[in-house]
Amino acid sequence: MHRIAVFASGEGTNFEAIVAATERGELDARVALVVCDRPGARVVERAAAHGVETWVFAPKEWGSKEAYEREIVRRLDAAGVELVCLAGYMRIVGDTLLEAYGGRIVNVHPSLLPAFRGAHAIEQALACGVKVFGVTIHWVDATLDGGRIIAQRAFAYEGGDAAELEALVHATEHPLYVETIRRLLEERG
Repeated sequence: MHRIAVFASGEGTNFEAIVAATERGELDARVALVVCDRPGARVVERAAAHGVETWVFAPKEWGSKEAYEREIVRRLDAAGVELVCLAGYMRIVGDTLLEAYGGRIVNVHPSLLPAFRGAHAIEQALACGVKVFGVTIHWVDATLDGGRIIAQRAFAYEGGDAAELEALVHATEHPLYVETIRRLLEERG
């Protein structure tokens, strides 16, 4: 059985979709670790409810990004993690983590990359009057939302409500992320 880690900073809806898929047997994997950079984030409660080990840290309490990423790598290695899945992790992955896990870190992003990179993709797309929205799963590299695209799924939306659009994004990204993780793990053997 494959071992994956999920990194999240907030609600943890993608974590919930991934862990539920493992529990239903849709993914031949288990979430071995959740890494969260925001103490008090809802994802920590969700992980506890599923019995998933978490490591929560406050970046400001560490001397540098390199220092906390060294600790993340240590914990990933100890948990035997094969694939890291960023799921609303609101930090740029640094060199320390990329050197240790490069080629094994994926991210889900709420736009059809390369359009609307960064933290406010939904709001940016709405402001531009976009009528076709979507979700991208991509490999993580040293660029902001610029790694090689693995999968994308588009959907039409004519409204202007950010909350309604976010719900549509979640309805699209949850199954796409699970499908993509399954394919990546199957390719690993």
